[in-house]
Amino acid sequence: MSSFPFQYGVNEFTTQPWSFEEDVARYAALNVDAIEICEAKLDPQRTEQQLRAAKQAGLAISAVQPKIRTFFSSKMAPEPEGIEARVSAFAQSMRTLSPHVEGAPFVMNTGAPPEGNMQRCLDETVHHLRRLAPLAADLGVTIAIEPLNPTSINIETAIWTIDQALDLLDAVGHEACGLCLDYWNIWQQPDCAQAIRRAGRRLMVVQASDWRTPYSGMDRLIPGSGSIPLGELLHATAEAGFRGACTLEIFSSGVPDSLYDQDLSEVVHQGRLGLERAWNDYRSAEHSV
Repeated sequence: MSSFPFQYGVNEFTTQPWSFEEDVARYAALNVDAIEICEAKLDPQRTEQQLRAAKQAGLAISAVQPKIRTFFSSKMAPEPEGIEARVSAFAQSMRTLSPHVEGAPFVMNTGAPPEGNMQRCLDETVHHLRRLAPLAADLGVTIAIEPLNPTSINIETAIWTIDQALDLLDAVGHEACGLCLDYWNIWQQPDCAQAIRRAGRRLMVVQASDWRTPYSGMDRLIPGSGSIPLGELLHATAEAGFRGACTLEIFSSGVPDSLYDQDLSEVVHQGRLGLERAWNDYRSAEHSV
């Protein structure tokens, strides 16, 4: 029996071709423990009903991906233009969804630095997080900033390492803000496992997939089928004190072997097996030394 210490969650981006209702029904049938909500899949007229259905299906809500999750523009969500409009959109997502996702982190990143000005991007991100963190606390939710892979620099992000994210969190200085850790994004940074341990209790969201040299930014693999040392990173995450959901987050479109064109139920099933195998194999290797 696996001793995997985390709940198994699935981010709705992983099953992009399915509707929200299909996600809920099929995740529950596959014994998924938690769902990471993508606001873009919700019907604004039925949001409360949809989120209630997820809970009734036995799915914990591990995190939320708001429609607008960057303060500066991004390739994934270029509209609305203007920082204030984007900050307001993020705040509105928290206000709308927080009554139905108690305690959940809302995932965000900086967006693309204007004209490559990373310092301005970081300074303004800190400023706006200082504004939003008390609101999140009042609403009973949190905000988790996600460093992205260097492939996204100047497209979606100004930060690409755990340490950069921790520096930003130190500058914000509010307990309602923490870290979203996506192994695909950060696994290549130096001393990655040690950086995860340093994050400690600031870890709020953990996401997993696997890596090959990507054909695009939408090219991720099922855990255990690529290059990421998942076992080492999972153990570092547990040693940091995290005990929430380890969430499968896969983007896979516009490539010849797109997982979106395959049996998504099998993708979800194999995702769990790959994570459990990585955890157990690393533990066995440690004990054999």
